[in-house]
Amino acid sequence: MDLFFRAVFVFVFIFTLTRVMGRRELSSLEPFDLILLVIVGDALQQGLTQDDYSLTGGVVVISTIALLQVFVSWVSFRFRRSRWLLEGEPLIVVERGKVIEKNLDRERMTREELAALLRQQQVASVDDVEWAVLETSGAVTVIRKS
Repeated sequence: MDLFFRAVFVFVFIFTLTRVMGRRELSSLEPFDLILLVIVGDALQQGLTQDDYSLTGGVVVISTIALLQVFVSWVSFRFRRSRWLLEGEPLIVVERGKVIEKNLDRERMTREELAALLRQQQVASVDDVEWAVLETSGAVTVIRKS
């Protein structure tokens, strides 16, 4: 039963951590970020199972985390009002060719980072953009001016 509660705690901790980190950080994994994820995964595993290396312990932990993820998805699907908390909302970062600084600040994104994301969408200048939306996944969706 201890493993179950540890898994619940770690799930809530990681879920909260990813929401606090923001979309931009999650959308672009640099090599250092990947290494950090491996280290965090190893540290979490030690905290989850302690000295329990049994097959049963691993199954309990993995099943608990998987069921919690399914539950969070179900709550988000079933209760529309919970979506902003569980998934976040898309954020408009460019409107009619004008950068919305307030929204960039909210996501701790610089103009240079926005320009790089726009270039990945084959957009040379912010002036060419009707709308740019930072999606909940961290990707930027661009609608060009006609």
